[in-house]
Amino acid sequence: MQLAIFGTGMIVQEVLPVLAGLEDISLEAILSTPKSLPQAAELAERYGIKQYTATLEDILTNPDVDTVYVALPNHLHYDYSRLALLAGKHVICEKPFTLTLAEYDDLVNLAQARDLFLLEAITNQYLPAFFELKKHLSALGEIKLVTANYSQYSSRYDRFMAGELPPAFDPQKGGGALRDITIYTIHLLVGLFGRPQAVTYHPNLWRGVDTSGILLLDYPSFKAVAIGAKDSWGRNGLSIQGNQGRLDMRGAANSLGPVTYQALQGEIETVSLASEQHRMEAEFRHFVTILAHQDKEAAAKAIAHSRDVMAILEAAAKDMSELTISLQ
Repeated sequence: MQLAIFGTGMIVQEVLPVLAGLEDISLEAILSTPKSLPQAAELAERYGIKQYTATLEDILTNPDVDTVYVALPNHLHYDYSRLALLAGKHVICEKPFTLTLAEYDDLVNLAQARDLFLLEAITNQYLPAFFELKKHLSALGEIKLVTANYSQYSSRYDRFMAGELPPAFDPQKGGGALRDITIYTIHLLVGLFGRPQAVTYHPNLWRGVDTSGILLLDYPSFKAVAIGAKDSWGRNGLSIQGNQGRLDMRGAANSLGPVTYQALQGEIETVSLASEQHRMEAEFRHFVTILAHQDKEAAAKAIAHSRDVMAILEAAAKDMSELTISLQ
């Protein structure tokens, strides 16, 4: 994979040591804003990135780049992914893919028309703990209730409460708990159980922004709750309750911690420990394999999963904007 990176933010600074350590990834270029160009130059020097620039066209016309990783603020994902596809580059896009389902479908159609790969960077779908959770579902009997919580006090929350509007809290830029943090628990639940038949979203709103909220997912035979918060913190994890046993995962939904299984009236058994690898390593190894083997079946499966998540996000955002009738 001959990779260009769009962005110099926190996620890029976190993933670069991982990417630099993967043999099958060549770091060809990094794109920044003019203001952040000195930072891009420093990252290029540190990680051996061959080109740094604040000019998008420099990368889109670079013949040594075959894949672009879009790690920009949420509201820029669609435009930059589309431009990369039009330039003939494969695209790996950070979550959320886009702000609307229509934008997502447009990217998918464009990628298919140009025979390009389009993938969403969502860590939990590729971690060992995820596969252990999935493997043990059948031991639970009839699943009845599922609870997933990912709450993380945002480093930008105090600025927001002081009257500022950083992108992480700007609804017009894809900010808020639903798209920024609850999306991890949505991906986790959809990966384990598929698409629900209905969702409702109950947010805590401040200045029109969902700083935290509870998403209810209605499956045919059980109910699931996805909790996400940027205004508080709690015990992160996942609990799956069945009539024959339970599964618990302790940890954040973007990294997944240890997994335990307990049969009805049985002893607690640890079935998976926390991964020693960085949480983003497994997904990029998977993307390298897809591209190297031109695995369209695996890519199509990932695209279908992402579309289910996008449909949930859109339904939840619509539900958030509708009036709630209070009990009298």
